[in-house]
Order: sequence, then structure tokens, then C-alpha cells
Amino acid sequence: MNNNPYSKLFEPVKIGPVVTKNRFYQVPHCCGMGHLRPKAHAAMRETKAKGGWGVVSTEEAEIHPSSDLAPYVEQRIWDKKDIPALRLMTEAVHKHGTLAAIELTHSGHNSTNLFSRIPAMSPNAQPVNFLYPKQSRRMSKRDISDFRDWHKRAALNAKEAGFDIVYVYAGHGMSVAHQFILPDMNNRIDEYGGSLDNRLRLTRELLEETQEAIGDSCGVAFRFAVDELKGKDGMQFEEEGRAVVELLSEHPDLWDVNVSDWSNDSQTSRFQPNEGYQMPYVELVKSLTTKPVVGVGRLTSPDLMVKLIDRGALDLIGAARPSIADPYLPNKIKAENTDQIKECIGCNICVSSDNFSVPIRCTQNPTMGE
Repeated sequence: MNNNPYSKLFEPVKIGPVVTKNRFYQVPHCCGMGHLRPKAHAAMRETKAKGGWGVVSTEEAEIHPSSDLAPYVEQRIWDKKDIPALRLMTEAVHKHGTLAAIELTHSGHNSTNLFSRIPAMSPNAQPVNFLYPKQSRRMSKRDISDFRDWHKRAALNAKEAGFDIVYVYAGHGMSVAHQFILPDMNNRIDEYGGSLDNRLRLTRELLEETQEAIGDSCGVAFRFAVDELKGKDGMQFEEEGRAVVELLSEHPDLWDVNVSDWSNDSQTSRFQPNEGYQMPYVELVKSLTTKPVVGVGRLTSPDLMVKLIDRGALDLIGAARPSIADPYLPNKIKAENTDQIKECIGCNICVSSDNFSVPIRCTQNPTMGE
């Protein structure tokens, strides 16, 4: 290992009470298998653990029936009965010395609720055109209190299911926490609206309550979209995004940085051909916290990965699509077989599979999702 030019990528990283075996981190990504295909889901995630990833995450795991994002597509963890299916995944990845992470989610006004038929909730009542037109209802103080209870219960369920890292999710405009933070989605005039500190109140409560409930044995990750407004050059940081990081800098055990919305975060190579295109956002967060930071940007070049670690841009090499194109990417780098890496080409057929509620597929890796 000492002679391997990529040995720095295989150093352990401490995330709260847990430690990764290396710097390769498969961030949460959808797979179209959902809670009805738990064996397929576990096998798909295990392939990545077998391929050398230090952390393997689930997709969104809904915390309550009022967040039924789409039929069958996502995981769910609102009931004790959901634990055995998710435990299949944690046990599968643990066999390979890999940490298991789960992204707790309530989709707020993005929820379709086609099965539950529960009206969608959001910080304020508003018409929403996501998947189909609908009207969301304003969350009352009781709703907010219930939501916090649902999140805490889901975190405890995640711990029982064997997860090592549990997410508080505030990204992509697709979670209640993020919807409360964004001023264009929150026009409340109570203590959960108005100033940034008020709009951030719910997120802070979720982080603190999750830490209190499971922080003794599980790392608490915070997935946050640091950008919302972009300048003409596409890289202007929105001032409030920076302020959020400053206010919460030491709250989570891990910062998982992304950009919003999906069209920016999961850009195709046609419009964003360069690796590491999200690095300015990641480096901003890294400069404001002492906690480890994971970032993405279709990273596949091991030389670039080492440069990013060396210059302190991030601590963990995050990947969704590159881990789909080549689940064995870490092992190939460790063995210095870099010419065998199947590079993600950013075609986004993986994304389209989830939208159609079918198991994930990949043009570079035809076995993915079988």
C-alpha cells in the first residue's frame, strides 16, 4: 500500500462514533427497487460493498404514510415491520466491512400520496406541480411536532435495523426540512418562518433530536444543498446557503454536500462534461466546518481524487452514478487497475429508471439492477 499512488484514498475516516475503512462513499441514490424488492435492493448494495466502497447508502426512506413519494419506488421506515427488509441490506454490506447509511425523508409537498390519499403537507398552503398538479396544506404546530416524532422514531428504527449512519435530509427541495429553509417555499410568520434562524429551526431540532436518540452509536449525516441562486457564471453562492453552513457547522457528524435541483445535481455530460463540477460548493462547506465532508460530481479519475484530498477540498469521495457504472471502482484503484474502470458517461438512464418505477440500469454496466 505504501507504494500505491492512491493509498491516501484508503485511509479510514471517523464519522461520529463510527469509522469508515476508506474514503469511498456511495451517497444516497434511488434504484427503482423500492420497499417491495428488498432482496434485490440488498444484493445491489452488497455488490458495491464487495467492490470496496467504505460506505453504502440507501435511497430515500420515507418516515410516514403522509410521504408516499411514488408507488413502490422508495424505501420506508415508519413502522417496526419495515425493519426486517432493511436489515437484509445492512447485514449484506456489513459482511464486507462496509458501513450502511440511510437517508430519512419526508417529501412534504412533493409527496404524491397516491396510495395513502393523505393531503400533502408543506410549510404553507400552495399549489404544487410535481408529477401531477395538487394542493398542499399548511403544516400546523401539531403537524410539526408530529413530524419531529416521526423522524425520531424512524431514526430509532434505523438503528435497530443495523444502520451505522443516519441522515437528516435538506436537499433538492424534496424534503420538509429543506422546504422550511427556503424563503420561496416558506412564508410563515411564526417561529418557523421569517428570519433564516427561524426557517432553520426545524432542521436544527431534527439534528439535535437525532443525535440525542442514536448519536451514541450511529453517525448523524446532514445532506444539504448549499446553493439555491446562481450567478451568470453558474458558481455564485447564495448568501443564505453559506449562512446555514456557518450556523450548523458543528451540528452533524458529516456534511454531505450537493446542489439543487436534480437537473443541476445530476447533470448529464452533455451539459456538464467535467469531473468535479460541484467542487466549489463542496470546498465552501469544507472551509466552514471541522467535520468530515463528502462531495460528488461524477468523480471517476483516481488522480483527481487524490488531488482533492491533498488540497483539503473534501474528506470522502462521494459517488452515486460512478458507483452504478462501476461498483468495483475502489478495488480497481486499490489494485492499480485503473485502466479497467468503467467510467460513468452521465447519460442518466439510471435516473430515468427510477422515474419509471423499474429497477435501475446502466449503459456502462448492463448487470446493474438485474
